[in-house]
Amino acid sequence: MTFADKILKFYQALTPPKGLAKDIVVLNPYKDQQAWELTKKFYHQYYNDTNERVVLFGINPGRFGGGLTGAPFTDPVHLEAVCGIKNDLDKRAELSSTFIYEMIQACGGPKTFYSRYYISSISPLGYVYDDKNLNYYDIKGFKDLFLDYAKDLMVKQLDFPLNTSVAYSIGKGDNIKFLKDLNKKYGVFESIKPLPHPRWVMQYRLKRKQEFIQEYKDTLGF
Repeated sequence: MTFADKILKFYQALTPPKGLAKDIVVLNPYKDQQAWELTKKFYHQYYNDTNERVVLFGINPGRFGGGLTGAPFTDPVHLEAVCGIKNDLDKRAELSSTFIYEMIQACGGPKTFYSRYYISSISPLGYVYDDKNLNYYDIKGFKDLFLDYAKDLMVKQLDFPLNTSVAYSIGKGDNIKFLKDLNKKYGVFESIKPLPHPRWVMQYRLKRKQEFIQEYKDTLGF
C-alpha cells in the first residue's frame, strides 16, 4: 500500500471522540461524496509512494478549509489554483490556507513540499458550535476527551510511515502545550517543535508575513 492508500483508509475509519456535547457539530468531509473524491485526488497526486515523511500537526480543520475539501489547510481556491484539482465548491479563500500555500510555494511548490512533509491535525475531524469553528482545546474537558483519542490516531499514522525523530506543532500556544503533554505521556516522537499558526499570522501579524514564511522555510530545511 502507498502512503496515499494508508491515509485514505485512515480517514475512512475516523470517528469523533466519545463524550462530545450534543450541540457540537462534527465536520467529517470524508463522509461527503464530493469531498471524498477531492481527497482521493489530492493524496493520490502527492502521496502515491511509500516514502517516509515528517508530520506537522495542526489543530483541527475548519468549515472553509480542510473541513470542506478533506485536505488539511487546503481551501477550494488553493486546491484548484495551486494543486490543479478542479472543484465545484464555493471559492472562498480561507486565511490559514492562504498562508500555508504561500509558504509551500516559497518551499518549492506542493510537489516538493508534500514529498517531504505530511500535514495532519490533533483532531482530523473539525468541530462547529453556534455556526462557528471550534478548536478542540476550547471544548470543555478537552484533555479528558482528546488525550487518548489523539494518541491512538497518532500511533495509527506512524504506519504511513512517519519519521518519529521530530514532529511540528502548527501553533505556538495551546496546540503545542497539548501536543507536548501528550508526547510526554506516550513518547511517540523524540521531540516536538513549534511553528506559528497561519491564522494568527494573517490576523495579527500580516505585515510580518514574509518573516514567518521564512521561519517555516528555515525550520523545515528549505
